[in-house]
Amino acid sequence: MMSVTVDIIIPTYKPDERFLRCLELLGSQTVRPSRILIVNTEEVYYDKLLNNRSIPWNVRDITDVIHVHKEDFDHGGTRRMAVSRTEADYFVMMTQDAIPYDDKLIENLLAPLQLDRQIAVSYARQLAAPGARETEKYTRKFNYPAQPRVKSAQDLATLGIKTYFCSNVCALYNRKYYDEAGGFIEHTIFNEDMIMAAGLVKLGYSVAYTPAAQVYHSHNYTCLQQFRRNFDLAVSQTQHPEVFRGISSEKEGARLVNGCIAYLKDIHKRYLIPGFILNCGARFLGYRAGRRYRLFPKALRRRMSANPGYWK
Repeated sequence: MMSVTVDIIIPTYKPDERFLRCLELLGSQTVRPSRILIVNTEEVYYDKLLNNRSIPWNVRDITDVIHVHKEDFDHGGTRRMAVSRTEADYFVMMTQDAIPYDDKLIENLLAPLQLDRQIAVSYARQLAAPGARETEKYTRKFNYPAQPRVKSAQDLATLGIKTYFCSNVCALYNRKYYDEAGGFIEHTIFNEDMIMAAGLVKLGYSVAYTPAAQVYHSHNYTCLQQFRRNFDLAVSQTQHPEVFRGISSEKEGARLVNGCIAYLKDIHKRYLIPGFILNCGARFLGYRAGRRYRLFPKALRRRMSANPGYWK
């Protein structure tokens, strides 16, 4: 592999022990990051975690932190600001709860971009973390299968919205192509990664799903959390028709639901189906409400959203 520089950017909010474990594992990668930039929301929570302890020794010399206030955090704008503070050939966006599976995460993310110069971004496979629900295990396998795939504009007819699917839970970007696409959108409630991927695809570049690069990352969301998350998802799609118009995600959602129910039957855990259906109902209602968010007063939008600060 040719010599390149790679920076890591991690937005944090109320970080916990998983974040420290993530940093420790990033320090033992076969491709060592040049710099780790932490963009932390509310300094008090960061200080609380690091009370009487410090950043892992193997990344201490390459780690910097920027603190922002909660009311100033924005999914697109904050990440855009962070990228502007880096100078590496490539950068990796991660979340604080994404735990590298092994020491080849960065190496494997880089590999497709160095083999094919048309690939602009490579995103990792997400594995269900220990303690994940059966439904979450299935969802991770559904969205992040074992087979790699390179997606481009020619796949829109067959893949639809999944052509643009990319996750900043763990994704590596070519900085040159990122700049050419204009950077992460300044202000968005959700989907800054898919909006960027769509811009890159429209410029003629490709998006690589790279399952050899793996992180542990999953959530056991409640119905209310699913409602709010899908509300924000639909708001972002509605606000960006240039990306999402005419590309439905509902059929893909129905395929996930049917597949998960069949999976629960196969593993003899039918008793989990009612709870899963309720959870899916919350997702559906949240999504439908988000598509019609303009009908609701701002105060109600804040209550329905996982990002109430967006509506300030």
